[in-house]
Amino acid sequence: MTTSVETPKRGQSLTNIFKRPTKGYWNPYLGGTLLGVVLFLAFFITGQGLGASGGLNRILVWVEDLVAPGHVDRTPYLIDMAGGDLNPLDSWIVMMTVGTIAGGFVSGWLRGRVKLETNKGPNISVRTRWAMAFIGGGFMGYGARLARGCTSGQALSGGAVLSVGSWAFMFAVFGGAYALAYFVRKLWY
Repeated sequence: MTTSVETPKRGQSLTNIFKRPTKGYWNPYLGGTLLGVVLFLAFFITGQGLGASGGLNRILVWVEDLVAPGHVDRTPYLIDMAGGDLNPLDSWIVMMTVGTIAGGFVSGWLRGRVKLETNKGPNISVRTRWAMAFIGGGFMGYGARLARGCTSGQALSGGAVLSVGSWAFMFAVFGGAYALAYFVRKLWY
């Protein structure tokens, strides 16, 4: 029995890479267990926990150092990361952040979930959804710097070592989210 294979047209081969059958999500208990194992291994191998905002912050400081190195050299918060001849990318957390992004992409691709889409409620426009996402992201980024860590750094790593500040942070995150949910509910239904 012979099978005919259609030759992809020009520009179609890249689209075919992303067209994979969509598979279900992982079991959340298995995913949580694997995340715990990764967190343990991070502490065991590097002596550090997990966190993403520090890596993203260092990448941003690297760009800022390219554009305005004088500003970086005069700012106490930035000078420890990129002042003088220091390279802000020379840190384990930058590689972990890049690996997290790449791993998330590969995982999504393997499960057939890589696609360009905007998830939103039926009562708002795509433009409004994107605007709210950027506003929320700005607040979360500012909050992560103010709290000295993001949810992965504070909640996972800090919570795993029973840091009181990390537990207070997570209670504040959940409390703030529940308090704000009433006001943004129309974005989702």
